[in-house]
Amino acid sequence: MSDSEDKRRSTPGYEPASSPYDQPTERLGHDTSSLPRTDDDLDGSSRSATDGTRATEKIPTYPGPSTSSDDTATRAYPVSDAAPSSYGTAATPSYDSAATSSYETAATPEPVAPATPVEVKERRGTLDLGLLILRVSVGAIVLVHGLQKLVGWFDGPGLSGFQDVVSGAGYEQARLLSILGAIGETAGGALLILGLATPLAGAAVLAVMINAWLVRQVAEPGLQFFAPTGVEYETLLALAAAAIVLTGPGRIAIDGGRGWARRPFVGSFVALLIGVGGAVALWVLLNGADPFA
Repeated sequence: MSDSEDKRRSTPGYEPASSPYDQPTERLGHDTSSLPRTDDDLDGSSRSATDGTRATEKIPTYPGPSTSSDDTATRAYPVSDAAPSSYGTAATPSYDSAATSSYETAATPEPVAPATPVEVKERRGTLDLGLLILRVSVGAIVLVHGLQKLVGWFDGPGLSGFQDVVSGAGYEQARLLSILGAIGETAGGALLILGLATPLAGAAVLAVMINAWLVRQVAEPGLQFFAPTGVEYETLLALAAAAIVLTGPGRIAIDGGRGWARRPFVGSFVALLIGVGGAVALWVLLNGADPFA
């Protein structure tokens, strides 16, 4: 202590000013020997004696939903309506199911009804004109021959003369066959010209031409093809009738508005089989001669 301080203290009435540092800020009324004095003591005193983990902060646990009567699960956060989040505890937002449903309904596009198909007109070019020429040509030739046999027109033999031809060709039931043959040619030719019931008309003409082919073939020994003694004429008419059955009459016909008339398929094939099968059955059952002998 300096001399100046001793002089002030010796002066009567002098008292030194009080300072907050003259007295300790905290008084300990218990034994301070157990307080940690080093970093190691501080670290050791902050560890749990049971599990060895640092007990700097203890988070209370609460019982959660139990999976059994003896097992009680615990949670690491208090039981509340809020779920733990990395940003803190926030209440779980609730959504109105009616509002969500209305949103989904509004967001879902309504099904669109398929558009009514527009019928596109077929581009057939000169196909219908070609079918008309083929149909009228074959029908007219067959019609003329049918009228020769049926009524004797165009210097024809008539029905009685045709019956003699059928009988001489070896057919049984010549009278019936002559009537059916004359009517088949006449009606078939007329229907082909009109384009009416074309598959059946073509099948009838085909059956008559097949039998005419067989009669002509039996009349001359061996296979004769070229006219006037061969089967050239009958072959041409038979193939033309088969083509008309398969192709249909086209648009320029009474049946032109029907689908099978423009796009024939199964029905025309069946009609073709009926014509061929009927002609072969008629020859086998009522004649029986070998046309290739």
